[in-house]
Amino acid sequence: MFLPFSLSNTTISIHPFHFHFLLKVFDIFGMECSNTKLIKPNPNISEIVSKLAKVCTLKSIGVFSSELPNLHHLHKPVCDNASVSGNTSSVASDDNRSHGQKIHPHPIEFEVPKGEGFCAGLEIMKIFDVVSAIKLAYLELQQAHIPYDPHKVVSADKRVSAELEKLCKFKVEYKEKQCRIAMLNAGRFDRLRSEIKAKEALLGKLKGKNNVKDSKILRLQQELHDLEMVNKNLTEKIKRINKMKNASVSSVAKFHEVFEASSMSIHDFAKPLISLMKASGWDLDAAAKWIENDAVYVKRGDKKYAFEAYIARRMFHGVSLRSYDVGDVVKFDDPIDALMENPDSDFSKFCRTKYLLVVHRTMEESFFGNLDHRSLVSNGKHPRTEFYQLFTKMAKWVWVLLGSAASIDPNATMFYADNGSTFSSLYMESVNVEREIAEQGTYSVQFMIMPGIKIGQTLVKSQVYISKQSEAL
Repeated sequence: MFLPFSLSNTTISIHPFHFHFLLKVFDIFGMECSNTKLIKPNPNISEIVSKLAKVCTLKSIGVFSSELPNLHHLHKPVCDNASVSGNTSSVASDDNRSHGQKIHPHPIEFEVPKGEGFCAGLEIMKIFDVVSAIKLAYLELQQAHIPYDPHKVVSADKRVSAELEKLCKFKVEYKEKQCRIAMLNAGRFDRLRSEIKAKEALLGKLKGKNNVKDSKILRLQQELHDLEMVNKNLTEKIKRINKMKNASVSSVAKFHEVFEASSMSIHDFAKPLISLMKASGWDLDAAAKWIENDAVYVKRGDKKYAFEAYIARRMFHGVSLRSYDVGDVVKFDDPIDALMENPDSDFSKFCRTKYLLVVHRTMEESFFGNLDHRSLVSNGKHPRTEFYQLFTKMAKWVWVLLGSAASIDPNATMFYADNGSTFSSLYMESVNVEREIAEQGTYSVQFMIMPGIKIGQTLVKSQVYISKQSEAL
């Protein structure tokens, strides 16, 4: 008894004894299909499968021993070392040799595609070869039963089992290949994730650096703006300094300005000195009388000139007109900077000597409660205090005055006005009486404040305090 069974376009009568072989084949393909995701086929591979299906299709209805004397010539591999076109030619030749039989493959010519999908196409063709071999082996098994030949049955059964084992081997190899691909892809994904994390970390660092750079740019822009303002101010100061330097060194006409600046600096230092004396409990009238005992003051407030005379007398005491470069001092707006730059200069020694001479130790101790200024100055230091800065500004202009006079005229000399002498507008300038009034009356010199200087044929008048003989405080 045979069971009708349809495989592709072939109808085969199957003996119940060997029906389990086909069940194994279907079980293999069924398991494979159930574990495989549906993927859109490659058009080239689909075409190959379609053509191979036509090649492997056996057109027959029923199989009997009288009709199939020999089936070995039907098993032609679809994919071997020769070209597919050659295989199809062989199939055509076999078909011609078995033209009287009802079971034969359809010959068809096609070209194996190259490039994309070629390897997958080869595997599919190998599977179709095995399936074709199973079909042929099963036909031989049927033939062995009609008439029944035990040896042929065993041989055909072994062949069917061998072909099924090949198919199982393809399945195992396919699964192993898919597993290797999955592991390879997993490794690639892990590397990509690691690279992405590294790139993201690098991106974060670069963003942080970029923010730091932006902040630095803003800060540098602000610093640049500040420096431009400082440079602008320095340029203006340099212009003023150069103007003053030229006036004090090379111009007799501008020497009067240096003289006036020196006189004004003495006046500016006398103000805080008098204020400190008053705050410290000094008797200003007694101090003024000690400075100029016989002076007659027009007004009580004129006693301040006695303190200016005291300071000027100390500043010009023991000095002589000699030529030296005053540019190292004039270039600094703050004379403390000149002292810090060159603490052993002649100007530094001049400041030290004159400070100790002008500010008595008793006076300083009463002002500050200590002798720190005196101690520092004695040791060659220059404290950056407001009081000492006022003193150094005064010392700067006196220093420039003395050096400029001798630089303009090596024979320049200083002259003084004696107390009690008659006021002369030719050599003297009054600090308390207008010139027109002083020239009209008879005034006597009470004391001199600033000495006069003769440069060539030019006289810079001395500054004096005058009063009439009949006037008294």
